[in-house]
Amino acid sequence: MTSIPLDDALFDAMETSILPTEEAESLPPICYTDAAFYEFEKKAIFSKEWLCVGRESWATNPGDYFTSFIADEPLIVARGRDGVLRAMSSVCQHRAMLVAEGSGKARAFVCPYHHWTYALDGTLAAAPAMERSCKFHKEDFNLPVFALEIWEGFVFINFDRAALPLAPRLAKVSEVLRGYDLPNAQGDKPAEEQRYPWNWKVMFENNNDGYHASKLHQGPLHDFIPSELAKFPDDLGEDTAGYYRTNQTLHPDAAFNATQRAVLPVFPDLTADERHRMVFANVPPTLSLVMTVDSVIYLILRADGPESHRVDQGVLTAPRAKADPAYHQKMAMGFLAATEIIDQDLHVDEMVQVGLRSRFAPRGRYSWQEGAQRLFNTWLVPRYRKAWGEAEVGKS
Repeated sequence: MTSIPLDDALFDAMETSILPTEEAESLPPICYTDAAFYEFEKKAIFSKEWLCVGRESWATNPGDYFTSFIADEPLIVARGRDGVLRAMSSVCQHRAMLVAEGSGKARAFVCPYHHWTYALDGTLAAAPAMERSCKFHKEDFNLPVFALEIWEGFVFINFDRAALPLAPRLAKVSEVLRGYDLPNAQGDKPAEEQRYPWNWKVMFENNNDGYHASKLHQGPLHDFIPSELAKFPDDLGEDTAGYYRTNQTLHPDAAFNATQRAVLPVFPDLTADERHRMVFANVPPTLSLVMTVDSVIYLILRADGPESHRVDQGVLTAPRAKADPAYHQKMAMGFLAATEIIDQDLHVDEMVQVGLRSRFAPRGRYSWQEGAQRLFNTWLVPRYRKAWGEAEVGKS
């Protein structure tokens, strides 16, 4: 791919990506492949926006914790002795060793390298053999703590402690999700992360792309949700922190399995109209939701390079679903169908990334069924332009 500099012309060119869908074109390919653009994106997006890192249910009791890694930053989410959930860096403030990995229960975080010990709230509790170090004060070496917010049961963190709250800017998205009662939905913590060799935006776009559904996924596992029944909101507001697509189904209570119908308990608060559709919701840059009447598939995307990212993928169901003696067998039905569909998507994502590296990679035009891509662009482009403008002012 021909190298394109990060300059005013590049960011001016992005304006065509936020035109009305019938006029818009996709982002410049450099946004998906270039290392310099990824470094810019870390500052423009990942250092300033709310980032999903997990579910609140992953750390319900004092001492419970889990770790994550996003945009080169390792972090811990822990429930303190006071019951407060906090997010902090997992980088020891002595020699940069990670003080925690994985998930579990702890009384404190002890760095395995030199045994500096941090309380569950990140304060430095002990630093062995530092009594001879001049002007050393423990309170100066606490773990950095980040802003944290819970939305619909999902944990979001922000490296910018002055960031505006998340939930008020997701009011329209929460409204369309209300019937799923996501704060009380249940699901096990994903066993392990997946790592994929393509840009995070490639997967983010695919997860809410209705245009490809009736083509790529054509067959008995997907034909009941045709692309031509997709609908896109037009009133989310300029300050929205997320967006969604709804898609009518050919019959009520449709689900991704060989029967084409829900086999687990339907979320009880869904209306009759809501049981005749599916919802695909995104909270960029990290959370993507695929919502059927009996299950919610969530993907937490965590960028870790210009052409790679990590994904935590899990499933949520209504609270009473696990009471069904055949719960595991029914989940297996859904998993089998989802795996076939996801494998198709993963192959496309990988080949799209290959194509984006080509000097012939286009800025493609959109079908009306790709309205979600334009919504994603309207979230991204103003943030890119603002960060670029601030960077240029800083140079002068």
